[in-house]
Amino acid sequence: MRKIHVLTFMSLDGVMQAPGGPEEDTSGGFRHGGWSFGYFDETLGKEMGKQMGEPFDLLLGRRTYDIFASHWPKVKDAFAEPINSATKYVATNRPLGNEWKAVRLEGDLAEAIRKLKAGNGPQLQVHGSATLIQTLLKNDLVDELWLKTFPVTIGSGRRLFAEGTTLAGFELIESSASPSGVILAKYRRAGAVKFGSFANPA
Repeated sequence: MRKIHVLTFMSLDGVMQAPGGPEEDTSGGFRHGGWSFGYFDETLGKEMGKQMGEPFDLLLGRRTYDIFASHWPKVKDAFAEPINSATKYVATNRPLGNEWKAVRLEGDLAEAIRKLKAGNGPQLQVHGSATLIQTLLKNDLVDELWLKTFPVTIGSGRRLFAEGTTLAGFELIESSASPSGVILAKYRRAGAVKFGSFANPA
């Protein structure tokens, strides 16, 4: 069984669109790209290196795949090597070339991902891919959320927890903060939400 880990940079108001630069993703008229740059410090870099230091494949939406494919093959550094060597499983209806270890997920997306999870191989990391993440959350396919929450509010743009996110409980398994104020937290899927009432304590 393979685990799915969602690695996301997000603002305090949940926006995850285009953290890396102004031209990274301008879809929907988004004009605030690059909001993570001023807060990316050594602590965050080390954590990213740690999270990407174990074997993994990538599970990506088509927009994120195209952004990655136009950038990472040209880069030669410690972050690029595992991304370039990973198999990329892509949620798309359009054809893919096979020059960058890309595999198109066929048929019903949720079922294709369930089959992928049930197979053998390294963990599956999701980077970016806001629309794909909604499908994963709706179908309870996320094992862990590895979140980096930046001390900014954006106000518009695609959000990690968009409309349609299902009711689910998680447990915090690891947390810390970087000197620039980025909260690093890992959450593991943990059953149902625990309801109750302060008006009628047990």
